[in-house]
Amino acid sequence: MTQRTIVIVSAGVSEPSSSRLLADRLAQKTIDLLAAKDVSANVRTIELRSLAVEIARATVTGVPGKGLREAIERLGGADAVIAATPVYKAGVAGLFTSFIDVLGNDLLIAKPVALTATGGSARHALVPDEQMRPLFAFMRTLTIPTAVYAASEDWSDRALGARIDRAAVELAALIASGVTGAIVQGAWHGYQHDFAGRARAEGADPEFGAIDFDSDLMRLATGGSSSPPTAENDNG
Repeated sequence: MTQRTIVIVSAGVSEPSSSRLLADRLAQKTIDLLAAKDVSANVRTIELRSLAVEIARATVTGVPGKGLREAIERLGGADAVIAATPVYKAGVAGLFTSFIDVLGNDLLIAKPVALTATGGSARHALVPDEQMRPLFAFMRTLTIPTAVYAASEDWSDRALGARIDRAAVELAALIASGVTGAIVQGAWHGYQHDFAGRARAEGADPEFGAIDFDSDLMRLATGGSSSPPTAENDNG
């Protein structure tokens, strides 16, 4: 049975978090649908509230701490992502966008992503589509058509379950199809790999996206000359 990993990225700050609860419901439904296709899946979670200090520090210094590096590695190895955020003041939580800001642009190429959000009012129902969808379009993900938003009054409404079911069908279909590997292996050279991202599929050439430490920029960054050493000036 094929094994897949779904990673939940939750920006909820309360305990328990409604954003996490919504993501968990979608993840479980997706796992059930995958099992029917003989695809085994497990769920891993990145709780951004526990990484808030490291995210802020990385935003300023550009250097992620140990916990944040591990979270980025986990995300890079995911077969699919469920993005979950609360809505504050008609917008996505700053903690969530700050986390996305520290990711390499090529980390999530062609990964299936489900968008979920929670808020206190139905007035914010378009936040996932208006704010989260363009963000993940920039990251070049395969964002599923149905975004799921839950206001306070939605939790007892059967319509929320129907939206979750619809989103799970879409997410499971993309995961089971293996579309990420097909896209990445076939088009890796066509992307801009700013941070030698880990989005490439298993079996792809490990040199794709590797950093060129002999470039002019990298020689300058390490205190050397912008020109490669010649036989006359090479003291090594």
